[in-house]
Amino acid sequence: MSCLPRMSRRALQVAALSASTLHAQPAAQPAVPPVRLSEQASGTTKLLQAVHAASDRVVWAAGHGGVVLRSLDGGEHWTARPTASGDSLEFRDVHAVDADTAWVMSSGNGPKSRIYHTTDGGAHWTLQFVNPDTAAFYDCLSFGTGRARTGVVFSDASGGRTNILHTENDGATWRLLAPGAVPAPLPGEGAFAASGLCVAHADPRTVFIATGSPGARLFRSRDGGRRWDVENTPFTRGSVAGLTGLAFLDAQRGMAVAADINRLRTDSTTAVIGVTDDAGRSWELRTRPPLPGALVGVAWVPAVGRETAVVTSYGGAFITTDAARSWRTISDAVTTGVSASGRRVWIVGGAGRILRLDW
Repeated sequence: MSCLPRMSRRALQVAALSASTLHAQPAAQPAVPPVRLSEQASGTTKLLQAVHAASDRVVWAAGHGGVVLRSLDGGEHWTARPTASGDSLEFRDVHAVDADTAWVMSSGNGPKSRIYHTTDGGAHWTLQFVNPDTAAFYDCLSFGTGRARTGVVFSDASGGRTNILHTENDGATWRLLAPGAVPAPLPGEGAFAASGLCVAHADPRTVFIATGSPGARLFRSRDGGRRWDVENTPFTRGSVAGLTGLAFLDAQRGMAVAADINRLRTDSTTAVIGVTDDAGRSWELRTRPPLPGALVGVAWVPAVGRETAVVTSYGGAFITTDAARSWRTISDAVTTGVSASGRRVWIVGGAGRILRLDW
């Protein structure tokens, strides 16, 4: 099956709109720098699913109803930067370079999966890609760095093939990689388009893809996304369960989260968070956060500490300062995308929620 089954995609929005109110819990782990939590006014009540901080002041976010937002002051003020699609698309991912340059990706079968690009802060958008395959459903995108940025976009399998788009010119042209360059798919293999974090660059040449059901596999590229190999992982797996999000400090050290998406608010599966120090060849499973709910996003915060990370889920948001051995709950609301820059972290979620953490 694909990214999120039809029923589960509806459940995502319903769960988000009924999320409980924000609260914080005292820390129950070693002494850490104090963190401040603030809620920001997004100007929308739509489900936000992705956020990307280009710096500690420039942040972009995207979500359902065609919503694209940008802040130039760390989130104190957010402004809508709508595309020509109006409110017809679900933007599940965003990648920002700076205040002017960003990509947004919508998800859905066939032409509902699209990629838009702006170089003037969202005043104008170029439609770079429209999915021609009615059975494909695009889930996440990521770009490397450099003058001509390489980009990778992953879709659920269709027609018995793994679908990975690749660009070497900032998305001016996208090509679907040949079957010989990518792992053969498991039956019905796909990813979960829940946080925009199922594709992650560790550096310009090292890229990872987290697959969801049925196998919770990890795809890895060492050449900027041209060719891929695959690793099995010990994370939970099933008909609607698998990996949901990735974050890498460098080409070797990463953290991944997983979930049973059928139980968005009640998932208590244990094999859902782990750390690798060898580029995903092996994983050490760690302690899941304390509240039930499907884990969907993760971001390291190395400016605070190399074992500090934030995890988002449909049961709340959580901080660890010891690489997922212990946790502090910072919210019990539905949260999805997460992104860090310096000593700041932005979290997005249901009903237009945007939270900022400051160390």
